Amino acid sequence: MGALYNEVADRLQAQVQDGVFRDGDRLPGVRALSRQFGVSVSTILHAHQTLEARGYVQARERSGYFARLPLRDAPEPVMQTDRSRPVPVNAREMTVELCADEQKRMVPLSGAIPHADFLPFRQIQQSALWAARRGIETLEYAFPGKEPLRRQIAQRMATIGVPITPEDVLVTNGAQEAIILGLRAVTQPGDIVAVESPSFPGILQALEVVGLRALEIPTHTAEGLSLEGLELALEQWPVKACVVVCNHSNPMGARMSDERKQQLVSMLAVAGVPLIEDDIYGDLYHSGERPKPARAFDHTGNVIYCSSVSKTISPGLRVGWMLPGRYMANARQHKYFSNLATSSIPQMAVAHFLEQGGYDRYLRFARQNYRQATERMRTAVARSFPEGTAISRPQGGFVLWVQLPPGVSGTLVYQLARVENINVAPGLMFSISNKFESCLRINCGNPWSDRIDHAVVRLGALAHEVQARSI
Repeated sequence: MGALYNEVADRLQAQVQDGVFRDGDRLPGVRALSRQFGVSVSTILHAHQTLEARGYVQARERSGYFARLPLRDAPEPVMQTDRSRPVPVNAREMTVELCADEQKRMVPLSGAIPHADFLPFRQIQQSALWAARRGIETLEYAFPGKEPLRRQIAQRMATIGVPITPEDVLVTNGAQEAIILGLRAVTQPGDIVAVESPSFPGILQALEVVGLRALEIPTHTAEGLSLEGLELALEQWPVKACVVVCNHSNPMGARMSDERKQQLVSMLAVAGVPLIEDDIYGDLYHSGERPKPARAFDHTGNVIYCSSVSKTISPGLRVGWMLPGRYMANARQHKYFSNLATSSIPQMAVAHFLEQGGYDRYLRFARQNYRQATERMRTAVARSFPEGTAISRPQGGFVLWVQLPPGVSGTLVYQLARVENINVAPGLMFSISNKFESCLRINCGNPWSDRIDHAVVRLGALAHEVQARSI
C-alpha cells in the first residue's frame, strides 16, 4: 500500500500544482476519490496525510480536505565557519528547565523525545511483563549486560556492516552513559575534545561531567561535521577525542556520506585520536537504506560506538550500549565503578522484543511517521515564520534546526513562548561559546494536532514581533 498511496498523493499534488484545484478549493470526498482512483478509502486517507505533510492539503474539522499551495521552499541554515578555542563546559540551567517545563504539559516542541503514539507501547509492555516473570534472572547483577540482549545487538550490528560478538558489547544506562564512559576511557580531566557545532546538549553535559574542554567544529546541515575544520583543529590543538553523530545529527539532522565517514575514521586513526560515535538516530532514516555507522569503516578498534533504544523503543527503559573497541577494559572498569550494572528487567524486555522479530516492522511505521511529521513541521514553520528564516532538511530523526533572520533573537522567542506554555529549544543550548543566538530547535516527534498547529503559528507570530522590535 505504501507505493500506492504515494502514487495517489503524487497525482493529486500535480493537480494542485497545475491549477486543477486552486488554493482553498475543497477536494472531492474521500469515497469519490476512492472511486476515481480505483483504490481503497484507507489508501486515500494515507495519501491525504502525505499531502498534508508536504503542505499541499489542509484538513478542516467537519469540513473535509482543501487544496493548499505551499510557500516557496525555505533555504537551509548556513554553516558558521569561525574558528573556536577549547573552553571548559558549563551546563546551562535552561536545559534542566526545558525538561521540567515539558512535564508541566506545555506544548512539547523542545526536547528530542518521541511521543508515546510513535512508540511500540503494547509490544514493549508485553515484553516487560514477560521479563518481570523470569524469576531469579531479574534479581541478579547483569554485568557487562544480559547475554540475550548483547547477542541481539551483535546480530543487528552485523546487518549494518559491523561484525562483532556479544563479548564486544557493554550495556549501559542509555547512550548518555555510553558517551560518558567512552570519554572517561580515553581522556583525563582538562583534555580537549572536538565536538560538532551546533552540538547535542547531552554531549556537552557529558564533557562537563568528565571535566573536559570542548573544541567546537563547524557542522553543515547536510554534510555533517566539517572535515576541513577538524583537520585544522588537529594541527593546532592536542585533541584527545572526537564526539560525532554521523547519522542524523541532533540538532541539524545531517547525515555524513560513507566517503566522508571513511575520511573521518582514517583522519582520526592517523592522528591517534579516538572517535566516539553516537548512532542513536541511525535506525530512523527517512528513506532509502539504513546508513552505515562510522564504526563500519574502522579496522583498528579506534571507534567507540554508542547507541540506545531511547528514540526507537522507549526512552524510559534507559537501555543503551557501547562497542568500546580496544578501549573495552577501561570502559568496563568505569562502568563497574560508577553503577556496577544496568537494570536487568529492561534489558530482558528489550532482548525479548527484538527476538520476537517485530522491531523492523515497527520501524517502517515509525520512519513514515517521523518523515511526515518533520515535513509537516517544516512546511508550517516556513508559512508562519518571518521571511528569510532558514530551516534544516533532515534526512532522518525528528528535529528541525531553524535559523531566524539576522537580528531576531531565538532566546527572546523562547522566553516569550514559555510565558504562553509553548516549549522550544533556544540555539544557545547547543554551543558553549554563545553561538546560535538566532536559532531554535523544534521537536517534530509528535502526532500533528490543532494544538501543535496553533503553537507553531504563535511561535511564528512571536518571531515577527521580535523582528519588529529589532528594526
